[in-house]
Amino acid sequence: MNILDKIVAVKQKEVADKKAGISTKSLEGSPFFERQPFSFKDYLLRDDLNGIIAEFKRKSPSLGVINGEASVAQTTSGYVQAGASALSVLTDEQFFGGTYEDLTTARHANQCPILRKDFIIDEYQIIEAKSMGADVILLIAAILEADQVNKFAKFARSLGMQILLEVHDQEELERTLTDQVDAIGVNNRNLKDFSQTIDTSKNLASLIPDSFIKVSESGIGKPETILDLRNYGYRGFLMGEAFMKTNNPGEACATFIQSLKQLATA
Repeated sequence: MNILDKIVAVKQKEVADKKAGISTKSLEGSPFFERQPFSFKDYLLRDDLNGIIAEFKRKSPSLGVINGEASVAQTTSGYVQAGASALSVLTDEQFFGGTYEDLTTARHANQCPILRKDFIIDEYQIIEAKSMGADVILLIAAILEADQVNKFAKFARSLGMQILLEVHDQEELERTLTDQVDAIGVNNRNLKDFSQTIDTSKNLASLIPDSFIKVSESGIGKPETILDLRNYGYRGFLMGEAFMKTNNPGEACATFIQSLKQLATA
């Protein structure tokens, strides 16, 4: 059993428990439920921004605790002030140390698209994401069948949210690709052995139709990497560990973006 299998097994019980304790009607009563979501696609394509999706992540199965002290509000606000195009907030508690409240806190503090980063296996979680104030959901091809991806994406769209479909290889991309999603995220991390290579994004770039926003995820630590990936058509760059492993993630993000701007205009 790999880490994804373990996470899904835990997630199935977690979702069942939540459904038994909090009704969808209660979630729909959230003050965030009626708000108009920000457009993830529009923000990634803005010329005055840089495509960076800055992530708040306390820990991960591969690294353990990354930053257990950072403030959600301070960190995410720092990201936005630094010039990030969007935010990603982990809400999985057992494996990543995230909570429902982390995303609601980020929502209160920021006016930009926020991705709920979690392992979605049930429509209930999409209603939950909307109630948190999320604008985007993540659908992971490795844990979903093609019909589930299509069904969940349609449902998220009906709630006004956009969808980032995450793939790891050509098989996942071809099996789950649907015009119901807005962006394709290529995860450069092999979830079986946790190795990372940007070549994964490069190799899949030409297979992703131009109608989708291309997003590269994981393994991005240098501004030069983003400039390189832009040549392959990528407009979104999900980054978390490079910032979160520092004492001041927002400041680290600002320094990174400044270096990126300088390189881009050199």
